[in-house]
Amino acid sequence: MRTPDYTAFQHGNETRPVRLAYVVSHPIQYQAPLLRRIAQEPDIALTVLFGSDFSVRGYKDAGFGVEVNWDVPLLEGYKSEFLPALRDNGTVSMTSPISHGIYRHLQNADGSPAFDALWVHGYASINALQAILAAKMLGIPVLLRAEGWLGDRERSGWKLALKRLFFSALRGCIDATLPIGQFNAEYWRHYFGDAVPQFPMPYAVDNDWFAQRVEAAAQQAEALRTELRLEPGRSVVLFASKLQARKHADHLVAAYARFTATCAPEKSPYLVIVGDGEERPRLEAECQKLELQHVRFAGFRNQTELPVFFRLANVFVLPSRHEPWGLIVNEAMASGRAVIVSSDVGSHADLVTDGVQGCVYPVGDVEALMHALSRVLTPPGASRAMGDAARERMKTWSFEEDVRGLRAALAYTTGKLTP
Repeated sequence: MRTPDYTAFQHGNETRPVRLAYVVSHPIQYQAPLLRRIAQEPDIALTVLFGSDFSVRGYKDAGFGVEVNWDVPLLEGYKSEFLPALRDNGTVSMTSPISHGIYRHLQNADGSPAFDALWVHGYASINALQAILAAKMLGIPVLLRAEGWLGDRERSGWKLALKRLFFSALRGCIDATLPIGQFNAEYWRHYFGDAVPQFPMPYAVDNDWFAQRVEAAAQQAEALRTELRLEPGRSVVLFASKLQARKHADHLVAAYARFTATCAPEKSPYLVIVGDGEERPRLEAECQKLELQHVRFAGFRNQTELPVFFRLANVFVLPSRHEPWGLIVNEAMASGRAVIVSSDVGSHADLVTDGVQGCVYPVGDVEALMHALSRVLTPPGASRAMGDAARERMKTWSFEEDVRGLRAALAYTTGKLTP
């Protein structure tokens, strides 16, 4: 990890770090390592303000349909507080969680701003809007990061008109956006124009953590191979996500069935489906109907278990519709695995060049997905070469790029930090 060589700003006779507040709904397993990384910057004093602690307490995830208790540290390595709750039903929506005291948390006892900048995750919640308005009242610059993209679900004309009206009002409250990728940058440009500057802060994961865990998972992988009854020498196709309709594991099952029909019986790959949710019974029934003997349902697996599955896999597939990003793609690529993603997976524009790190196919096109499986798995060495290219791509899509983008945004909006 690089050693920072920049300086904080002078406050009177003392050097003081830039005080950054981050308002977000709840502790998120993907974000915790990024927050720890930001907290290592000596000239940024980060305080995270959470609206809820449901992810720390454990909760029933509606998508997975099971109780979830994350097995990675969510609160270690950075300063955080939980805002007092007015409403918290253990989910994330426009109206949950709702906190009180946000204005007070952003203000010192003497009425002066307690922070030099506010970073907000998302805009479509009462908490986010409360925080944005409180910051503007206190004269605190606001940095906005969210997942929106123009390829999202179709909306009627009047809904789009209301959205444009909303953003025209919000624009005056936002000092900079932090695009997570190319499609997200287009989204902000569409709604905010050039009046609001952009500082890329890519959606990234802890690449080193995954790479190291996969490298060290040889023995565990063999145990998992035995548990799942996977014969050595056969390729493994991996799906890992919530088993919801929009994730379209059904498209993968259909494409897999077509692909295996072209394979010699002794070379037919396995399909391992990791995850749980409302679609599982239907998917299992479809596999039985199609007499697919080499499909394995592994159920929900926690974060620390995923590297072992990546170790076993030759290719990871995400066939989703309406997927603004898909951080599981980052995880697979950091693990050195080829990926196949639909055109509706937002990360493909930044991470996947068709034929290099894997394949991109038109969403919903089962025949194209079948051909993508063939392109990755049939030529000798293709999946390994694509996996190597995937790992190489992630070297410049990491938390270090996030820190650089955040520093540039803070330098621009506060004038109190060297980028």
